[in-house]
Amino acid sequence: MIKQAKGKTPRRPPPKKPPNNQKDPVGVYCRVRPLGAEDEECCIEVISSSTIQLHAPEGFKTNRNGEYKETQYSFKRVFGVSISQMELFEHVAQPLVDDLIHGKNGLLFTYGVTGSGKTFTMTGSPGQGGLLPRSLDMIFNSIGPYQAKRYVFKTDDKNGMEVQNEVDALLERQRRENNLPVPKTPSARQKLDPEIADMIKPEEAYKADGVDEDSSYSVFVSYIEIYNNYIYDLLEETQEDVIKPKPPQSRILREDQNHNMYVAGCMEVEVKSAEEAFQVFWKGQKKRKVANTCLNRESSRSHSVLIIKLAQAPLDADGDNVLQDKNQVTVSQLCLVDLAGSERTGRTGAEGTRIREAGNINQSLLNLRTCIEILRENQMCGSNRMVPYRDSKVTHLFKNYFDGEGKVKMVVCVNPKADDYEETLLVMRFAEMTQEVEVARPVDRPICGFTPGRRHRNQAFKEELSRKLEERGGPLDRDMPSVISHLVHNLPPLPSCELTDPHDDITLPRLIEALQHRYRIKQMMIDEYSQAANALKAMLQDMDGNLISKDNLIREQTGKLDEKDKVIQTNKAELERLEKRTKMQEHKIDILQKTTKIYEDDKRSMRQELETREQRLHRELSDKKRIEQRMHGVVSDTKLKWEKECDRRVNAMQLEMQNKLWVKDEKLKQLKAIVTESRTPGRPDPPPRQTQPKRPSREERLPAKRSASPSPVPTSTPVRPLHRRSRSAGGEKWVDHKPSSSMDLGTVLQPVIPNSIQVSAPSEKALSKCDRYVLTHQEVASDGEIQTKLIKGEVIKTRGGGQSVQFTDIETLKQELTTVPGRKRKSSEGKPPNGDRADGAWTDVETRCSVAVEMRAGSNMGPGYEHHGITKRRKP
Repeated sequence: MIKQAKGKTPRRPPPKKPPNNQKDPVGVYCRVRPLGAEDEECCIEVISSSTIQLHAPEGFKTNRNGEYKETQYSFKRVFGVSISQMELFEHVAQPLVDDLIHGKNGLLFTYGVTGSGKTFTMTGSPGQGGLLPRSLDMIFNSIGPYQAKRYVFKTDDKNGMEVQNEVDALLERQRRENNLPVPKTPSARQKLDPEIADMIKPEEAYKADGVDEDSSYSVFVSYIEIYNNYIYDLLEETQEDVIKPKPPQSRILREDQNHNMYVAGCMEVEVKSAEEAFQVFWKGQKKRKVANTCLNRESSRSHSVLIIKLAQAPLDADGDNVLQDKNQVTVSQLCLVDLAGSERTGRTGAEGTRIREAGNINQSLLNLRTCIEILRENQMCGSNRMVPYRDSKVTHLFKNYFDGEGKVKMVVCVNPKADDYEETLLVMRFAEMTQEVEVARPVDRPICGFTPGRRHRNQAFKEELSRKLEERGGPLDRDMPSVISHLVHNLPPLPSCELTDPHDDITLPRLIEALQHRYRIKQMMIDEYSQAANALKAMLQDMDGNLISKDNLIREQTGKLDEKDKVIQTNKAELERLEKRTKMQEHKIDILQKTTKIYEDDKRSMRQELETREQRLHRELSDKKRIEQRMHGVVSDTKLKWEKECDRRVNAMQLEMQNKLWVKDEKLKQLKAIVTESRTPGRPDPPPRQTQPKRPSREERLPAKRSASPSPVPTSTPVRPLHRRSRSAGGEKWVDHKPSSSMDLGTVLQPVIPNSIQVSAPSEKALSKCDRYVLTHQEVASDGEIQTKLIKGEVIKTRGGGQSVQFTDIETLKQELTTVPGRKRKSSEGKPPNGDRADGAWTDVETRCSVAVEMRAGSNMGPGYEHHGITKRRKP
């Protein structure tokens, strides 16, 4: 039983974006690296700040017979060998960082041949920081005072961002610090790696203008590589197993609710400083795939992508906390891509794994070129061809940028040495084509409706509150001497102690009494303070006990949470495995269903074809039966007809033979009577009596048995009528055309044509040698006998050099059976006195066969038409 395919959830319609018809071309920049040695041949010359010129090396001119010419290529800006990293950043990456802080996306990637300086342009070296560390430094220089506390912004698993209050963020921080390992940061009193220390000098720092002070910011970084068309997370924390190391797990691309592509399950680290962010980047950089080739000592074997996400949300109306509204959170990202260089295996000397890596690198770059070409064709020609983003992970990940989700810039790095001329030429053509692609300009994010300046007013309010507290009693965290002096000032004032008279007994007792009063007050205050201290101590002890018990409870709950987390992780892994298995099974089910559908369609079509053939077979069988029945009827009718005809002819022949025998008998009787009378002497011969012979009776007419011997021939000689001489007996040369299907009838008269060429089919060669033409044609007459026609004509030459035949007359030879009752011969004996001819004078076969019927040209009995005797003519 085949399981039905699971119904697919309909896709959510894309969010409605405000219409924006403004487009910007892809910004393409060119950077020329210095030559490795001064004596190397250079094939690139910087003409101006936007144009370079390529010179074909001498070897190419010799080998190509001078076909290569100097070509110039224009870019948005060209950076020569003396350009600094700071100037490159100012023109290329600084506008993208400004857009990032203002809520817009950006994509920057380096492209070029292997060994052309792409990694140096992107990363740099100590003292010469590249585009990446300078971008991070500018971001934190701009948003440093306005950063939210850690874990206030929290990423979800669907490329979204959530907002937490400070209490939840504190709990989240404690939980992660206790359970999950986090990347060590420079704030943890660790020294920076010497390889990345002092990347940027303080005087080279940049800061963005127009930063929104009434918003809070958080920065998240993720670092991935695309190796052999698989995506790997370079920040993934893996437990290293020396005995059995596990290979890294590849990631998949997914689409969020806004139809933006993201790497599912990729680790995103929240960073609070440029040093911390670059430390995280360098940790992943050490895991990147590099190898030593003949052209580059540290050749990148994968495409690396650093994704910088900036989350920002407005403050509430008081300007104190982040607004707890997920819809008000704006997430912008900047992707810095270091593409692996295209290379030729013949030059790099790659073998084994390196060949496969080079093939995958070149294939992914070819897919990028194909997508750019189709985008350019669609925009320039107005076509609507599908762009094959999914053919490569690189193009699939960044397809949203080419669809209008942010600015796109490309830095083309070239090596001016002559050995890279051909590959550099291809890179220049790709860069020139990329500049013609336009990307929709990103729209500005909506402005929050709160009053601006909330953060500044909140800070001013806190400062004024602190000042008022200091005026009224000072802050609560003063030291002990100040507290004592405050208490002293609260005691009753001392009376005047001036003595004017030695016998004054009032001043001293009054002073003693005041001091005693102050002492009592002091003792009372000391007692009160002691009681309060004891109570506070007891309360602190109780709180300490409660804190210890709570700590134990928290530790116990933490252990349980750890166990639960492990169970959850195990369940997640099991769920992922089951989901993969389910998807695989669904895929197999889909394949089986498609195969089943194909088989069912084939079965249905074959069944229909079988039914059609069966119907055709039944129809043919019925037609065959009907034809058989018809033929049986025709055969039976023909058989009956011919039986009747044979009977009729047999009866007629028998009657004819019987009449002939009767006539012969009568003649013999008459002859016998004459002979007998002639022997009587002296007696004249009486005149013969004309007597009517007696017809035989019906019994005598019955057919007698036919004899095998011929009937006796009468002694009288038959009369031979004269015949007309045939016209075919002239002196011309004839073409005697006798088809191979002609039958020999055995007649006495046979057409004999002297001086003739006998052929079975007319030919141009035979007709060219003769003057006359005769065709022997046989056909069945109306009485069922075969008659022979001699169709004669004259051969005439045509204008085209051929011959044509014009028919003139037709001779017909026909054979008939006699049907008269008797056969009479011409004789002097027995001739009637009135001189009438005998009845059977023209009834014998010889007489009939000696007569030929001639038909003149133009007669109604035959055709009068021209027959052209040319080569390859069908038989008449």
